[in-house]
Amino acid sequence: MAFVRFNPMTSGRARRRAVAALAVLGGALVLAVVVVDAAPGPRRTADRSPADLPWPAPATPEMSPSAEPTLPAAPPPADLPVVDYGPAPRGFPRDPAPMSTVRLGEGLRPIRRIAAYDAPGGRPRAFLTPTISGVPVTMPIVTRRAGWTAVLLPSANRTIGWVPAGSWSTAQLRDLVVVARRTHRLHWYRDDRLVRSWPVSVGASATPTPLGRTFILGRSTLPGRVYADTEVFALGAVPEEPDSVPSGLRGAHIGLHAWYDAAQLGRNNSNGCIRIARKAQELLLAEVPPGTELLVLDRFAAPVRLSGAGPVPVAAR
Repeated sequence: MAFVRFNPMTSGRARRRAVAALAVLGGALVLAVVVVDAAPGPRRTADRSPADLPWPAPATPEMSPSAEPTLPAAPPPADLPVVDYGPAPRGFPRDPAPMSTVRLGEGLRPIRRIAAYDAPGGRPRAFLTPTISGVPVTMPIVTRRAGWTAVLLPSANRTIGWVPAGSWSTAQLRDLVVVARRTHRLHWYRDDRLVRSWPVSVGASATPTPLGRTFILGRSTLPGRVYADTEVFALGAVPEEPDSVPSGLRGAHIGLHAWYDAAQLGRNNSNGCIRIARKAQELLLAEVPPGTELLVLDRFAAPVRLSGAGPVPVAAR
């Protein structure tokens, strides 16, 4: 059973909406997802301390050309599975640099159904669609090679899929969210400059928050006092050991959400989700769009400035 709820906080701002039912490891079986504009521009908020920082014009990085000839794509069978909110199909390669702190600054948006392959010119493994349960999908681009583009896959941990040129567009991604499990801190970067940091709780030892790169898949409604009556971010990541979570949460994704009791933050006490204070969550909801990379590390020094996204690297053979 699903239910849908529009967020009154954003109803006057969004130019378009998509609604779907997605589950998050928060305590509800099915949650209503409300996705507002897929790539909102920065908005000024009273709770952002660096509001006086300049907002640079978006810069399009120059892509390093590959010396390799473009490899052809084998026609995909019509009966390939589709990557959806359930566990992703097997056979895809691992993320080549899952712990990299270099921001993934560009995202891929399918325009229509496209096939994802296990390598450039390799075997088609599944279809990617413009939406998952009605939610528009933007997947961070990891690398390029031989005319192909690799993206982080949703509904899988530290896994990529390769797509040939075709029916997709790109979008700039300006933000990076880094979660340090040892220090229980979340750090938000925009254009590689540190904006804010907050204390968070992460997964307990039996249900750890997965390490590595993932991304914000969409927004979901978690009603109730325990979640501070705020929306949550559903991430592309899933539990490392699905059988370790309560049976009522099987099939749910890792989430980033507010928590009613700030005194409980700074601990390993969740089912894998990342818990944060209400005001911090509200700010992130207002500023950070779907497709944004979220990186979970054990340790992170949190420099004021990162090295920068730079060109999307061209993978070596």
